[in-house]
Parts: sequence; structure tokens; C-alpha cells
Amino acid sequence: MALSGDNRAMNALHCTDPLLIAGKSYHSRLLTGTGKFKDMDETARASEAAGAQIVTFAVRRMNLGQDPQQPNLLDALPPDRYTLLPNTAGCYNAEDAVRTCQLARELLDGHALVKLEVLGDSKTLFPDVVQTLAAAKTLVADGFQVMVYTSDDPIIARELEAIGCVAIMPLAAPIGSGLGIQNKYNLLEIIESAKVPVLVDAGVGTASDAAIAMELGCDGVLMNTAIAGARDPVAMAGAMRKAIQAGREAFLAGRIPRRRNASASSPVDGLFF
Repeated sequence: MALSGDNRAMNALHCTDPLLIAGKSYHSRLLTGTGKFKDMDETARASEAAGAQIVTFAVRRMNLGQDPQQPNLLDALPPDRYTLLPNTAGCYNAEDAVRTCQLARELLDGHALVKLEVLGDSKTLFPDVVQTLAAAKTLVADGFQVMVYTSDDPIIARELEAIGCVAIMPLAAPIGSGLGIQNKYNLLEIIESAKVPVLVDAGVGTASDAAIAMELGCDGVLMNTAIAGARDPVAMAGAMRKAIQAGREAFLAGRIPRRRNASASSPVDGLFF
């Protein structure tokens, strides 16, 4: 089947504008999670609809074959199709986070790419940046490729990059809140200073939020609740895929400057009559 003009343009964009994480190239800038779906089938269908290539999962909560009587994530999201991103959800100190990543490496035969999150509060799920910094230092020294969930503090983001994290993932609003992008200027400061990918992680509620993150210049967005908690998760995954693509294209195209006064689409000088 011949590709439409839009599809040819999108394929060209994928080839010329890849997301690079830890030396690996990805054409999708939408990363998805595996929590809160009703079952593994819905997880698989939503991941497919999102066009995700990197899918994160909580090591402490997901069966990777430890229990042969329970559904196995590796059957729903086979590693030959997806880059699985173990995360340390539920950890509240550096020691637990490091131990969880080491467990994931054992379960996944030496897998090095991990998502580090160390929480400081069970109500807001804000990160404990002191413990996050400590865990990041240990993990990087141990050969892990660390994508790190953090606050929107540009100084902390700079420290995490200096430690050697391969991606910085600041929150846009509290995890699962759906409040959207609440901190544009902090995110811009992080984006403009970073030499590694910056991905919004947490706070997205709907497709327009994802587009805004990409228009700001984020390299990608990681989301779970916004998809899994939607009335139709698979349809929402497709909407998020389109929003990410549109936001990235708009960022690359360059928006017009904001003006207080009108600027006519058709010039008023040089009229024929």
C-alpha cells in the first residue's frame, strides 16, 4: 500500500529527528507506563496505540515470570518489540531504589536502562531529591543507565546530569494529578541548559498538555495515568501519540512571537485599489 503524503512526511521526520537515549535511537517520543490498566490485554493495546517504544513498569509490582500462575508482562510487551524500562516506584530511600534496580537487572539478564524515582511523600509523590541524588551516584557508578524522575528545580537537574544520568525527567505537576504543565518557565530553564534528553514525567492530563510539553522543547513525555485512567485508554493513547507528534513538529517549525496588538495576515500597504 502506498503511503500518503502525511505518512511519508512523518516517516521522514522519524528518520531525521530521532530521540537518542543512552546511545540508542527511538522514533517515538511518547513513553508509556503499565500501571492502572484493567488487564494485560488493555496494557498491550494501549502501548500499541501510543506507538510507544519505551514502556516503564514498577519492578516491585509487576510479574516478569516470578509467579508462573500470574500474567507475565513479557508476554504482553515482548522485549524484542519494546525497550522495557524498570522503575523504582514505591521506593522512599536510596538503598531501596538501588536494590530494586539491581533486582531488575537480574530479572532482565543484565538490563542496564532504568528509571530512578525516590519518593519523599506518599500524599504528593514528590521526589526526595537528596535521596535521588544519592541513588543516582551509586547506580551510575555501578554501570546503570539512569533516566531520573526529579523535581522541576533546574539546579537539581544540572546536578543529576553532572552525575551521569542519561535523561532528566522533571514533573510538570504531581504524579497522576492530570493538572497539566504548571511550571513552563522551570521546564524551559532545564531544557535550555541540559545536554541530555529532558522528558516531562508526571502531571499530563490530556492531549493538549502533551502538545504543550513538546512545544516547549521537551524531548519526550512519559505518561501512565492520563492514558490508563481515561474512559477509553486505547483511544486516549492514540490521541496522545498524535499530540506528541504535532507538538514536536510545531517546536521544530518555530512559533510566531506573541504580540499585544494585531498583525494582519494580508498587508495593508501595496494594495491594487
